[in-house]
Amino acid sequence: MYYVFDGSYAGFMSCVFESFERKEPGAIPVTELDFQPGLFQEGRTVQTDLAKMERVLRGLRKQLGDQKVLDFFRAFLSEDRKVWLSSFHIIHQIFQAGPAVLTNYGDADVLYFSQTLHKVSRERHRMKAFTRFQKSADGLFFAIIEPDFNVLPLVSGFFKNRYADQRWLIYDVKRRYGLLHEEGYVSEVQLTAPEKDALTDKAATITLDERDAQFELLWKQYFKSTNIESRRNMKLHLQHVPRRYWKYLPEKQG
Repeated sequence: MYYVFDGSYAGFMSCVFESFERKEPGAIPVTELDFQPGLFQEGRTVQTDLAKMERVLRGLRKQLGDQKVLDFFRAFLSEDRKVWLSSFHIIHQIFQAGPAVLTNYGDADVLYFSQTLHKVSRERHRMKAFTRFQKSADGLFFAIIEPDFNVLPLVSGFFKNRYADQRWLIYDVKRRYGLLHEEGYVSEVQLTAPEKDALTDKAATITLDERDAQFELLWKQYFKSTNIESRRNMKLHLQHVPRRYWKYLPEKQG
């Protein structure tokens, strides 16, 4: 049985609740976009229900505590359908056998869940380190990112605290949404095609303040002067700054 949901975390947890209510632990959660009805594929649409999600989370908190429960949200943000199914199975096991389930790395689901959490955590740390803001003429600090995983929700608090007195926008071009910080509040925004083009094509449409443009040039020059070819360990450098991040780093431009 496939449980078809809207792709949200609340929808996923509603599937978990439904599977307990209907006694169908073998159900497979799948998004509306992924589900392909077939002769041998029975699907049931599961409506997103915040109350049902909270009941599942409340039960998990009693078993695991708040921080461990957040791991299921972090794993969900990987957008990896395989780990979604692993999470689904693990939650069922936790309610049956208790929190010790999470330390049973001989279980394929638990091992994959743990490995995925490590990948998401690493991407979150990289976004903290490699997100570069630029300042537009109207005073908005903006940054373009394209992470492997949907980590924007995991770095929101970090940037809110670090740049509490600034207006800033971090935009994920891969997932077509961003976080806008204004007057202490962070809100999710989606840009129209013209707005996105204006944001991503700064050479044509974004006017940097003169001081910020000069600073960016100095940063590039500094990077080049400290990265002499004879001293470069490219393998180590790529390990810490993978090439996929380069197009959004000023020190890698020019």
